[in-house]
Amino acid sequence: MAVFHGSRGKVCRRLEYPVFESPKFTQPRRNYPPGQHGPSQRRRISDYGMQLREKQRMKYLYGVLERQFRNYYKKAAQKEGPTGQNLFVALESRLDNTVYRLGLAPTRASARQLVSHRHFLVNEKIVNIPSSQMKPGDVIQVRDKSKKLGIIHDSMKRVKGDPYPWLSIDKANIQGVFSESPKREDIPEEINEQLIVELYSK
Repeated sequence: MAVFHGSRGKVCRRLEYPVFESPKFTQPRRNYPPGQHGPSQRRRISDYGMQLREKQRMKYLYGVLERQFRNYYKKAAQKEGPTGQNLFVALESRLDNTVYRLGLAPTRASARQLVSHRHFLVNEKIVNIPSSQMKPGDVIQVRDKSKKLGIIHDSMKRVKGDPYPWLSIDKANIQGVFSESPKREDIPEEINEQLIVELYSK
């Protein structure tokens, strides 16, 4: 499981993107890179630098390690259709991301922890692997003994109706359905996946 122990604020500033869901990381207080020489770093970023930055944004956003990310890319390249979109769909279809998107956890990191601690069922079976790929029709629900967890109820308060087109949620039973594979136009992340494809195509 990917666990980041460094300074999240510095990562967000360096990548110029809120890759962590906490509100305090969405608006950097300083608009230059972190570090002693940050204010003087106004050089034009190279094409390679832009491609690498997009990859780092996606990697940190979904909380995967470098080797995991590369494997996702290889599988995406083997499928029919645009590789970048396939990559996005694969990452969005992870169980931990689905739990987060359904509003059953406040952040992807907490969703990953809740999944690994066996708080969720998929099609009435316990699944504790955050990277498990969801398929259309899969039902994600909270275990009976976990339905009183405050973190889940607090998180669900921010959900109004079905959160995303490919998901539906039943608040009364604290469960959701992965209705269909997400489409790129429905995924809200502002990441240029084509730059990632160009990076790995070299």
